[in-house]
Amino acid sequence: MNQGKPAGDITVHVEGLTRKFGDFIAVDNISLSIMKGEIYGFLGPNGAGKSTTIRILCGLLTPSEGDGRVGGYDIVSQPEKIKQHIGYMSQRFSLYDDLTIEENIDFFSGIYGVSKEKKPERKKWVLNMAGLMDRRHAITKELPGGFKQRLALGCAILHEPPILFLDEPTSGVDPLSRRRFWELINEMSRAGTTIFVTTHYMDEAEYCHRLGLIYRGKLIAQGKPSEMKSRYMSRDVLEIEVDKVVEAMEVLELHDVQAAVFGSALHVIVENAVTALPEIQEIFKESGIMSGSIKKIIPSLEDVFVTLIEVA
Repeated sequence: MNQGKPAGDITVHVEGLTRKFGDFIAVDNISLSIMKGEIYGFLGPNGAGKSTTIRILCGLLTPSEGDGRVGGYDIVSQPEKIKQHIGYMSQRFSLYDDLTIEENIDFFSGIYGVSKEKKPERKKWVLNMAGLMDRRHAITKELPGGFKQRLALGCAILHEPPILFLDEPTSGVDPLSRRRFWELINEMSRAGTTIFVTTHYMDEAEYCHRLGLIYRGKLIAQGKPSEMKSRYMSRDVLEIEVDKVVEAMEVLELHDVQAAVFGSALHVIVENAVTALPEIQEIFKESGIMSGSIKKIIPSLEDVFVTLIEVA
C-alpha cells in the first residue's frame, strides 16, 4: 500500500511553529510542507506534541510563535477560513452517541454547510462507504468500533474538503478495521485530498508518502519511509529470540547495549553485527539467559525511531 510521492502544489506549510503553555513547550520550532494529495504521517509517542500541532493547523489553537498557511489561509489571522476548508477527525471520533447514524450525518451536514441539493447524495455516499445503509436508524453508540470510525470519517468529509486532518484515527480499533480505514485514506489521496494523520502505530507509517517523527515537541526527522531507514540508521539491527524478553533487555541495557522488545523477540541496535554477536551471546551465557536464533535484519521504522530518540 506504500505510495510514491505525488506531484502538486503545497497545501500546508509552517515555519518555526511553536506553542507554549506557561513554561511548557508543547510544540518546539516545527517547520514542514505538505503537497496536494500527499499522505503525511506525524508519528510520535503520547505527549510528544502531535495533537497540539494538529489543533494549530486546524485553526483550533493559536501558535505562540511561527507562521504558516493551510489551504492558502493564514494560521494566525484566518483560523475560521481554515475551518471551512478542512475536515477534522479526532481520536474520539467526534460523534454523538445518543443520535442515530442518520441523525449524526444530518447534524454534520448542517455544521459543514452542505447544500440541500447535495445533502441526499452525500448522505448516501457516507452510508455506503461506512457499510451502514441498512443500519441508518440504529443508535450510534451501539456500533462496533470499526463502523463508528468509518462513520466519523464520513461525517468529517461530508463537505468534500481538500485537506483532511486525522488525529490518531485508528486508536483502539481492531487490526482489520485499521487496514480497511487506510484503504479509504489511500483512495482519498489518489483523488487529490491532502491528508495529515497522527499516529503512534509504527506499522501505519508504511502507508504514508512522507513522515515526520516528533519527540518532546521537536520534529527530529522527516522523509519517505524508505529514506528514514537509510538516512537515519547507520547501525545494524539484530533480532534475537529469547525465553525471557524483558529480563534479556534489562541485562543488555546494564551492559550499555540498546535493545527493545518486539513481540516475543528483541531488536538490538549495535555498531557492527559481526563483532557484537559473540559479545551478546557471552552476556546471555553469564546471565543464564537462553537465546534462540540471532540474525541481522533490515531495520523497522520503530528501530529508527528508537535510535533517533537516543540522540534527541
